[in-house]
Amino acid sequence: MPGPPNCLTAFGSAKKTSVWGPQAQSKSWPECQAWTGALLLGTCLLYCARVSMPVCSVSMSQDFGWNKKEAGIVLSSFFWGYCLTQIVGGHLGDRIGGEKVILLSASAWGFITAATPMLAHLGSTHLVFMTFSRILTGLLQGVYFPALTSLLSQKVRESERAFTYSTVGAGSQFGTLVTGAVGSLLLDWYGWQSVFYFSGGLTLLWVCYVYRYLLSEQDLILALGVLAQGLPMSQHTKVPWRQLFRKPSVWAVIFSQLSSACSFFILLSWLPTFFKETFPSSKVGWPPGSSCRGWIFNVVPWLVAIPASLFSGFLSDHLISQGYRTITVRKFMQVMGLGLSSIFALCLGHTSSFCKSVVFASASIGLQTFNHSGISVNIQDLAPSCAGFLFGVANTAGALAGVVGVCLGGYLIETTGSWTSVFNLVAAISSLGLCTFLVFGQAKRVDLSPAHEDL
Repeated sequence: MPGPPNCLTAFGSAKKTSVWGPQAQSKSWPECQAWTGALLLGTCLLYCARVSMPVCSVSMSQDFGWNKKEAGIVLSSFFWGYCLTQIVGGHLGDRIGGEKVILLSASAWGFITAATPMLAHLGSTHLVFMTFSRILTGLLQGVYFPALTSLLSQKVRESERAFTYSTVGAGSQFGTLVTGAVGSLLLDWYGWQSVFYFSGGLTLLWVCYVYRYLLSEQDLILALGVLAQGLPMSQHTKVPWRQLFRKPSVWAVIFSQLSSACSFFILLSWLPTFFKETFPSSKVGWPPGSSCRGWIFNVVPWLVAIPASLFSGFLSDHLISQGYRTITVRKFMQVMGLGLSSIFALCLGHTSSFCKSVVFASASIGLQTFNHSGISVNIQDLAPSCAGFLFGVANTAGALAGVVGVCLGGYLIETTGSWTSVFNLVAAISSLGLCTFLVFGQAKRVDLSPAHEDL
């Protein structure tokens, strides 16, 4: 009898063994469920920590006297660190196991997030300390998704990749939702410091749970020893890198990932400020200091994105099971994730209605989750043997673009005084990525030697 759907064969190992294999599928379904839930929660907490600064940026700017350019520096500094560890994270995930890389990094960025308020008050140079804190957080979080991609590409069946990745990836929207909802209330009730304590503290609790119940101490010590000694932990087929990067489909997915990440990071960083400044409490009929307004625009878009992400994964796998070509399905997902989402982003700059703006933002963010079932899974289609490394390359490009995009967004707002220019930027970047993928995107493996390549 076939195993349950979306069962990650990697998670067949309980704490008792470090050997993962298909035989564990039928015997360890509870562990499989536990690991899937743990990774979903881990992705949620990753974004809880990541979006704490955008949610708190307005209050922190008031406390520390930052202008838009200085706030843009702090917001974009996360990506300065984030772009440096993507490739390293993918390589380590391919080498020692993605779950170990994720746990080690989460313990560090959880601590840094919880300590952010203390760092902010170490001296009078608040901008310097906050920028340093965000760079360090970016460095530590940069390994997460490449390690996750490496793990899923090796342990999840091809016919289930889209739904599994979308399920785990929905944690990004859920984490933003949690920080938007709870963070907005904490921000109004206890100040911006409480948001960092909340997200950092929950991350450390998650690390303790995974370490105690899902990973063995022996496996973690072995992984640390491998890192310290620089010795290979497993043997992989040699990948023809020169051949890999000669493929237009590889460059297409890298550029599309760049466009997707950059567009998402711009919206993630600037949407809270856009709503607070464009629709102050008095403009929408709420009393000053009301948390309802912040709760709505920090929650509704991400509340829409969670079912959208799950639906995109289900739809993608269903279409493939019905006989549609894999690349056709991936491109359709990108038409939704980059094309249609950018149209709603454009609409944000051409409305003065609070309700319409919430609808447009929700549609744009929700449709962007279709990228999980498009380019994110396409990387695993192209090179499952080194998907972590390749995703690291692609996400590095996206993070670098995010640095420029978020800073450029702040510059455009400061110089033009209009938010329309920011949303035009998002639409232009998304359109370029979509056109590139539609023309050059493929779903055939490119990590095989020429003698074994399926032509």
